[in-house]
Amino acid sequence: MDDFEEFKNKRKEMNEKIFNLQNKQVNRFFALDTGVYQEGALSVKFKELLGLSTSLVLRCEDCVRYHILRAVQEGCTDDEIAETLAVSLIVGGSIVIPEMRRAVDALYQLREKQHKGESLENLL
Repeated sequence: MDDFEEFKNKRKEMNEKIFNLQNKQVNRFFALDTGVYQEGALSVKFKELLGLSTSLVLRCEDCVRYHILRAVQEGCTDDEIAETLAVSLIVGGSIVIPEMRRAVDALYQLREKQHKGESLENLL
C-alpha cells in the first residue's frame, strides 16, 4: 500500500467514525467544507490552490496532502503549484518549508502515478 492509499483508507475510516457520532454541528461543518469547494465565481481548480496555500500556512499535513491531490486531479500544472507554494512561503515564512517539502514529495508521487498511467480518481 502506498502513501496515498494509506491516507485514503485512514481518512475514510476516521470520517466514518466522526459521522457515527451524529453531531449536527460537526456534520454541518463537513457539509460546509464540501460546499465551499464547488464551482462558483471561482473555479474548483483555483479553490484547491487556495486550500493548498492556506493549509501550508496553517501547517496541516493532512490538508496539504488532500489539497495537493485535489489540485493535481483538477489539472493544476507544476508551475501553478510552484507559484502557490511561493505565495504560501511569503505569507507564512520559513515555518512553511517543512510542509512545502511534504507537498512537493506528494506532487512527485502523484506525477509518477500519472506517468505510469495510473488513475488518481480513486485516491480520495
